[in-house]
Amino acid sequence: MTRVDFYILKDTGDAACALFACRLTEKAVQQGHQVYINTESAAQLLQLDDLLWTFRAGSFLPHAVDNEEDHGDSPVLLAHDRDPRDSHDVLVNLSNEVPPFFSRFNRVVELAGGNDTQRTGARNRYRFYKDRGYTLNTHEIS
Repeated sequence: MTRVDFYILKDTGDAACALFACRLTEKAVQQGHQVYINTESAAQLLQLDDLLWTFRAGSFLPHAVDNEEDHGDSPVLLAHDRDPRDSHDVLVNLSNEVPPFFSRFNRVVELAGGNDTQRTGARNRYRFYKDRGYTLNTHEIS
């Protein structure tokens, strides 16, 4: 069964979720995982596309956008409103909705930012997974 982890961020800044997603993705890739990042919008996808190259001094996190014809063996794929073709390892969901394909992944990462809108969306997603019997893990990040 898919493992679902919620990360509760104390930071209320606009970029907090995106920056944490980059840090978490970097850690997962270093551990040999393939990561599929599902974004809330096309604008957020572009933001992450840039941020994955610059989020930390000296960072280099190879990635591709899943709508590109040839993304090779990139360990990180970014997508918005797109059903993944081959990714079945780690899903980082930045959307306010639970993606219909989440259960194909071994692990789902959900982020809850510090503002009310993000918290409300996270609570709804938490309820969705809980109602379907998934074991939920919660991590508070300061």
